[in-house]
This record gives sequence, structure tokens and C-alpha cells, in this order.
Amino acid sequence: MNHPAFRQFLMTEQADRLNDRSRRRYSDSGPGLPVDEEAAVVLRLCTVHDDEALARLAELEGRPLQRGRFVLAEVNGALVAAQPLAGGPALADPFRPTAHVLPLMQLRVGQLSSPARGRFTLRRWSTVRL
Repeated sequence: MNHPAFRQFLMTEQADRLNDRSRRRYSDSGPGLPVDEEAAVVLRLCTVHDDEALARLAELEGRPLQRGRFVLAEVNGALVAAQPLAGGPALADPFRPTAHVLPLMQLRVGQLSSPARGRFTLRRWSTVRL
């Protein structure tokens, strides 16, 4: 017969292992592609220096590269997805998990292309008295 404290310790260890396994199983975005919960995600507008990376994403997707500006998503410094500001489907690297950044990019595109964006800024500053 084991000591009750030792038995409780073993049960707690087993529960922790089971919790870790279940978290890993449900955080996978695909077979063998775990999502890094500590990943640094950066959304930014494209520059001329991103042309090669955008062309690579379009080639991986098998679609022509759209003209215009893009909101880019970088995960840990690597470009993984791009959403055109003019509208249309996003370009995403099919070999990396991107499901968590696509809604963020769509939200950012909506913020940047909102027609009320300029009016709100002007109205806010017009109420400031000097």
C-alpha cells in the first residue's frame, strides 16, 4: 500500500500528462503541424522589398499575384500570408499554419479600407480647441 501523499502525487502527474496530450491534440492545425502558442505575429503593409516573397506565396497557391497593396502576416519573422487591400482571397503558405492569422488580416484590411476612417479622424481633431 502506498502512502496517501505519494498516491496523490502520482495521480496529479498522470492528470497533467493527459491534459498536455489533449491540448497538443486540439491545437494541431493539421497532421504534424503544431501551433506555437508563443509565436510572434506581425501584421504590416507590404513594401517593395516584399515583392519576391509575395511572388513566392502566389506561386505556392498556384494563382497569379494581384496588383496593389497587401496586408502581410509574419509569424516569427517569416512571411506566411498576404491579404489584398483591394479585396479578394488571401494568399497563404500551404506548408505553415495560417488559420490563426487570416481573420486578423481581414480585420486589419477592413480597418484600413473603411471609408469612415478619415472622417472620424477629422471629426476628432476638429473638436480640439487650442
